[in-house]
Amino acid sequence: MKLLTLIKDGKQSLGVKIESGIIDLEAALKEVPDDKIATSIMGVIAAGREAAAEIEAYINELPSKEAFLRDEDEIQWGPCVTHPNKILCVGLNYRKHADETKAPYPEVPIIFNKFNNALTGHNCEVAVPNVTERLDYEVELGVVIGKEAKNVSKEEALDYVFGYCTANDFSARDLQKRTPQWLIGKTCDGFGPIGPYLVTADEVGDPNNLQLKTTVNGEERQNSNTSDMIFYVDELVSYLSQHMTLTPGDIILTGTPEGVILGYPIEERVYLKPGDEVTVEVEKLGALTNKLVEEK
Repeated sequence: MKLLTLIKDGKQSLGVKIESGIIDLEAALKEVPDDKIATSIMGVIAAGREAAAEIEAYINELPSKEAFLRDEDEIQWGPCVTHPNKILCVGLNYRKHADETKAPYPEVPIIFNKFNNALTGHNCEVAVPNVTERLDYEVELGVVIGKEAKNVSKEEALDYVFGYCTANDFSARDLQKRTPQWLIGKTCDGFGPIGPYLVTADEVGDPNNLQLKTTVNGEERQNSNTSDMIFYVDELVSYLSQHMTLTPGDIILTGTPEGVILGYPIEERVYLKPGDEVTVEVEKLGALTNKLVEEK
């Protein structure tokens, strides 16, 4: 199932992607009530895979879907996960990305974080902060935790995943490199677009073999596969759960492959600027597009 966040009258609402369009679940429930159905993305995640199955059954049984269908080009999108407790990010997690930046392969995962102010959605504008001149893109596989995980083994780790999403870890390289701590260059407003959909794990299958791509103004910049990750999704979930309790809705951004601007020779680096359009895509999860604008 593909879940998403709609913005309606300034409020977040739950949508479901089906073949013919987007089901506005709130509108459907007004006409065909069912008090068993979760009405927010966080509610679905907290209730688990059974809640997603109930929504799917409810939609299949609707006498008419057309009245509740919305066109993807007309809706206002929000982040596919709206209020995560934690956004945990993994640095230098692709072999070829480490190679291009001339960094050694890490022996343990490099972990940093973003905050909720970074979250935004598909087709949303992202302001380029006035404090950076070196804004970069990073396509990433996002992992969304579905149930509390503490000290879980690698073998059972994927059982704790609710689903996956496409993510863009926008990075202000000049701010990131200013100190040994990367955070200030990673979590400016809008630096964590996720979506368009949160796709349940059963639709994705093996997360360690998915194609990833980035285009800037239509020009391909990244094209790789999660199989190049140094630490796979099951390893990351297990590792993080040894150090902190993961809770439903937590997001893990699993790193980016080669092709970032930082990996180009210095004389060829042309960083992102207002007016650029960046699209990141992960196989089975959908393409996520954001337009860069000037900060006001």
